[in-house]
Amino acid sequence: MSTTTRDAGKGALLALFLVTMIDMIGFGIIIPFLTYLVQDLAAEQGVVQVGLWVGLLMTAYSSAQFISSPFWGSLSDRIGRRRVLMIGLVGNTVFFTAFGLSNTLLFALSMRFFAGIFNGNIAVARAYIGDVSTPKQLATRMGLIGAAFGLGFTIGPFIGGEFSSPAERWDLFVGTIFETYPYLLPCLIASILSAGSLVLAYFKLPESIDLERAREDEHLSWGRQMSMIASNSVSMLRTATIGAMIWVSMLFMLGFTVMHSVFILYTEMDPANGGLGFSEQDNGRMFAMIGLLGIFTQATLIGPLTRKFGTRRLIPLSIILTGIGLVMIPYTQTNLVWLQMLLVLSCIAIGNGVFQPSSSTYLTRLARDTDYDLGAVMGAQESLSAFARILGPLSGGLAWELTVNGSYPWDYHTPFHLCGLLMLISGLLTLRLPVMPELDEAE
Repeated sequence: MSTTTRDAGKGALLALFLVTMIDMIGFGIIIPFLTYLVQDLAAEQGVVQVGLWVGLLMTAYSSAQFISSPFWGSLSDRIGRRRVLMIGLVGNTVFFTAFGLSNTLLFALSMRFFAGIFNGNIAVARAYIGDVSTPKQLATRMGLIGAAFGLGFTIGPFIGGEFSSPAERWDLFVGTIFETYPYLLPCLIASILSAGSLVLAYFKLPESIDLERAREDEHLSWGRQMSMIASNSVSMLRTATIGAMIWVSMLFMLGFTVMHSVFILYTEMDPANGGLGFSEQDNGRMFAMIGLLGIFTQATLIGPLTRKFGTRRLIPLSIILTGIGLVMIPYTQTNLVWLQMLLVLSCIAIGNGVFQPSSSTYLTRLARDTDYDLGAVMGAQESLSAFARILGPLSGGLAWELTVNGSYPWDYHTPFHLCGLLMLISGLLTLRLPVMPELDEAE
């Protein structure tokens, strides 16, 4: 697929930034109120498996992204990045609001799943960046996408928490639909943000690829096209270059998301048992610290670091730094907790903030040097990353339940050791990545 030589304007980059940010807002917005929504609906329906439904709703979004990412990536190679991104924003606008209007658990699960389906287009945003960026611009612009990722994950839970049950806090909402559906307002805010991004994309986001070749493939049946998508994805994962990089990213994400399910379990644990005795406010400050450090790294540091060290060298270094931070979490001492957590979370946030744009940049260059379409490559990567976001929290929770009451080293340290092991495997796999001197020189 040939690309245009036209560079992306500021409006196009802003639209891509908002698409990515809204993706993570949609993921994180339900975290503060999900348990309460499930409890309310479960009580009305006589359902007793509250924990099961919370887990299903948490995984439905990432599961849908896992299924849909290769499809959206490959579809964008045929009909254009712009169209696919706008389809995703339309879906977000509809299904975010619909989730806030849920009156049964099954309806809530369905709306969450469909929101994830339409949010599987984050890979398309990365492919768009690859289309319109020169090698010198690529790392910095991927860092912009990464900063939007972190900002969305920070804003999403804030909106979800601050605007839930508004009728209980502001008289303005008493007797309105927002009293009947107490979780509608944060979902509606997310929909408004998505609709605003759709308008911006319509006016400011030009197409980034040449659609002539796409028109040549229109005669293929849908079944044949889907067969080709699956065949290309499997073929990519078996290659020594693209496949290796995708697996590196998947293992990194798996280790990173194992931490998501056990971090708060550890920090809230009684100090007498080895925990930190944190409150919900303390944990909120911790996640805010991770988000802000990540945003700072991807928005300001990634460009200079890439120019100094090169993308290929930054990938294993960022994996090692992140792994050290994850392993050191349960060794924090209560008498120096804030200083030690600052150092530990800095390793995690900076490591992750460097890895995400570096891996996307390197994968883009690999795709350009092969016969694979960039959208399909990014779709395969995002699909496996979504799978990691499904498997990681479940694995971490299981490891915690099996070991938390044991003795060292098979105790509450074990899930964090598992994070380090996955990072080690990911780092070792980078040895299979080819050195590309021309990449470093260009950057």
